Amino acid sequence: MPTPDALLLISTHCPHCPAMLAALADLVKQGTIGRLEAVNLEQRPEIGQALGVRSVPWLRIGRIELTGVHSKAELAEWAAKADSDAGMADWFHLLLKEGQLPRVQALIEADPGLLAAVLPIVGNVEASLNVRLGAGVLLENFAGTDTLRALLPRLGGLSRHDDARVRADACHYLGLAGDAAARPWLEARIADEDADVREIAAESLESLSPPT
Repeated sequence: MPTPDALLLISTHCPHCPAMLAALADLVKQGTIGRLEAVNLEQRPEIGQALGVRSVPWLRIGRIELTGVHSKAELAEWAAKADSDAGMADWFHLLLKEGQLPRVQALIEADPGLLAAVLPIVGNVEASLNVRLGAGVLLENFAGTDTLRALLPRLGGLSRHDDARVRADACHYLGLAGDAAARPWLEARIADEDADVREIAAESLESLSPPT
C-alpha cells in the first residue's frame, strides 16, 4: 500500500499546531507519509471554509480526517492504516464514539463501498453500546440493497462468532439483506446455544424470500 499524503490546517496562534507540524514533518522524513501540505487558515481561510473546518489543528491523512492534537506515535499509526479497511473501520469507530453518526452516514452515502468498514465494528465485542447502535443504523440504511448483499459472506462469518451478541447482530443484518443466499448461515443458527440468537435467526429466516 503506498504511503499516504497529508494535509494539515493550522493557524498562527494555535498552541498545538507547531508540535503537530513537527511530528508530521518527521514522518515525511521517515517515509511514513509521502507528502505533507500545511496551510495557515489565517492566510487561506477559503480552504478551511471549503472543508468545513471549525478548529485547528485539523489533519487529513489519506481519507481519514482528525481534529485536535495527536502524538507522533498516534499519527504514525493512523498513517500506517490510512487507506486500509482496518483504518477506515477504526476511523468510523472513533466518529461513532464521538457521536458523529451523520458524518459517517454522509461518507458511506457518497461511497457505498465504505459500508464494509462497518463490519469490524459489529465484530468488536469491546465496542460500546452507542457505537454498536450506530453501526446498526448504518447497515439498516442499506437493507435490501446490493451493497449489503455483497457483504453476506462476511456477515455469515460473523454469525459464527464466539460472542452471542455478535452472532445475534449478524443474523439480524443477514435478514436485512433480503437475499435467500443468507439462508445457510441463518439455518445454522436455529440450534444456537443462545436463545436470542435462535430467535433472531428464526425471524430473519421468515423475512427472506422462500428458497427456489
